[in-house]
Amino acid sequence: MSFALQTSERYQGGEDCSSKHTDMTFLPPNLYICPQLKFMRLLSNGRKPGKDPTLFIRDVKLAHVSARIYQPKTPSAGRRKGIVYFHGGGWVIGSIREFLYRGPQTFSTGESESVVVSVDYRLAPEHIFPAPLNDCLAATTHFLETAEDYGVDRARVIVAGDSAGGNLAAMVAHTLASRPDLPKLRAQVLIYPVLQAVDFNLPSYQQNRAVPLLYREQAAFYVLQYLKGNAALLEEVLESSHVPVELRLHYRKWLSADHIPEEFKARGFKPPVVAACGDEVHEALKNLSCSESFPLLAEDAVLRLLPETFLLTCEYDVLRDDGLLYKKRLEENGRAVTWFHIANGFHGVISFFDSGWFSFPSGKKGMTEIVNFIKRL
Repeated sequence: MSFALQTSERYQGGEDCSSKHTDMTFLPPNLYICPQLKFMRLLSNGRKPGKDPTLFIRDVKLAHVSARIYQPKTPSAGRRKGIVYFHGGGWVIGSIREFLYRGPQTFSTGESESVVVSVDYRLAPEHIFPAPLNDCLAATTHFLETAEDYGVDRARVIVAGDSAGGNLAAMVAHTLASRPDLPKLRAQVLIYPVLQAVDFNLPSYQQNRAVPLLYREQAAFYVLQYLKGNAALLEEVLESSHVPVELRLHYRKWLSADHIPEEFKARGFKPPVVAACGDEVHEALKNLSCSESFPLLAEDAVLRLLPETFLLTCEYDVLRDDGLLYKKRLEENGRAVTWFHIANGFHGVISFFDSGWFSFPSGKKGMTEIVNFIKRL
């Protein structure tokens, strides 16, 4: 789940975050940023999902990390596939209790006959990088080591996530790819993932800068909360002036509008003029342009070790081009990619695949494609 953030006064973060305020789409403008985050967390956890007679649902600890496990009640002839799922929410909101995320997990469990593990990683800005990623790594490692205790085949474990959770899933796959002591991941499922924070002026960022549920400025704000714990230097990030010229040139072979198919530029694109990056700015924000934080920046040798990938993108999403560029890189490195693009989709649409009167057919179609991919593994 995402909430639409439009800053009316630049929030600089820090300990006393009540000194600045923002204007959210469906919150009163006089609420301060810290109460807003608390309110959104309360709202996202405030509605308890109903019981599902087809599933065993229980909360467990995977290493030190809380998780919720969904297991089908129907008998199985053998060990099942396992899905380790990381929720979205910009690294700042969301949890295993959030009602919007139980729907996809339940649907995936029931339809694909898989055991789904939803990981309750720590959130920013209280816990900045690498704490959330470390939680996801610890939980996934523990599950791989103990998968048979949950009736799961260790050779058929999948990592999955949406938005910020897609970033975490991809980074878990990158990190574990070279671990000889663990079973290899069977696949990664990335649903409109955040894959880079070098260029916030790609065509999709320009075209969809004011499209809910994720605005361009909001995306940069979330990245800064995750990696820095505050939104200082937000303007520099939006202008892409936080990366030195030599590093931008290095990443240009992977990360450039030149690599985006022309049909995705039809709604307009203007090549940006990038301001020079000062040493102090780069030093303060260097985590935004390193492969330890963002998988699109990894070297080819790392990508060649990755498992099979399902990648979902939406046309009306600022993160669309992250997905397109990552798809290109994976394919160039010989990785199998199943790509599903929702032409009329927006960021977060999968969360509304089965939400009653507020459901979107394209979200249901996207979820069906995800489940079909998992069933084929």
